[in-house]
Amino acid sequence: MNILIIGGNRYFGKRLTSRLLNSGHTVALLNRGSSGTPEGTIHLVADRNDEASLESSLGDRTFDVVVDQVCYTPRQAEIARRVLGPRTRRYVMTSTVEVYEYENTAVPVREEAVDPRTVAVDLDLPWDDAEFLDAHYGEGKRQAEAVFAAEPAFPYTAVRVAHVLGGADDFTGRVQHYADRIRAGEPIAVPAVNHPATYIYVEEIAEFLAWAAEADFTGPVNAHSHGPLSTAEICAEIEHRVGGRTVLREVEVGKVSPFSFARSYAMDNSRATGLGFRFRDSGEWLTQALSETLGAR
Repeated sequence: MNILIIGGNRYFGKRLTSRLLNSGHTVALLNRGSSGTPEGTIHLVADRNDEASLESSLGDRTFDVVVDQVCYTPRQAEIARRVLGPRTRRYVMTSTVEVYEYENTAVPVREEAVDPRTVAVDLDLPWDDAEFLDAHYGEGKRQAEAVFAAEPAFPYTAVRVAHVLGGADDFTGRVQHYADRIRAGEPIAVPAVNHPATYIYVEEIAEFLAWAAEADFTGPVNAHSHGPLSTAEICAEIEHRVGGRTVLREVEVGKVSPFSFARSYAMDNSRATGLGFRFRDSGEWLTQALSETLGAR
């Protein structure tokens, strides 16, 4: 297949690229040109926020599948729908568990809890403001999904990715946040009622996205390993790796540590498993994932 990946030159995106190349696909990577691309790929340079730039870079190219790793706003989705509509047979958007940011249920959340066809889109919000976008990450993804659902220009799926762990190139700093405090015995802020959440190993989400690119299902799909993880379970593994002592401190107000959640919104992955994907259990990869990240420090 002829596949275009928008963004995807770092973390699980580069793993996805490697998998697709190894499977014999032709892969083009589109970015702003600030970084190179892996050997064997076609490099296209464009600002995906600039419709004319995107049109010019793509020219008369067409694709079997587009995997969009960096669609964060409804404005970006509108441009993608218009430009890519005539150019691809399938579109895979990397979405997020954070589309469920308004959910709070003890029952794992299924895809229908957020139906993008019912989500209101507001293109006039300050989506180009980095601070606003960071504070409205989940809402941006919800509205981006809604654009594709309201006016489908191609068969599409939105992969709602759980929190990702693993890899020496984990750039988020979240695991290191815990390691530093555990090593020093400093308190780790958690909510008074701290809910577990769903996670996925970096290699597993790359595998899932490659599988989704080759499949033909449509609509939202949750992607996460079996077995939610609590803050305490993650900290226990980190403590074993770095030494020190885990001190969890409950707080009623204020900022909590990255893998602490005052609400319950663990996802349900039964749609993906029913479609044929086999997830691993989080306990199978947690030690390896944290060792990869901490070993790089």
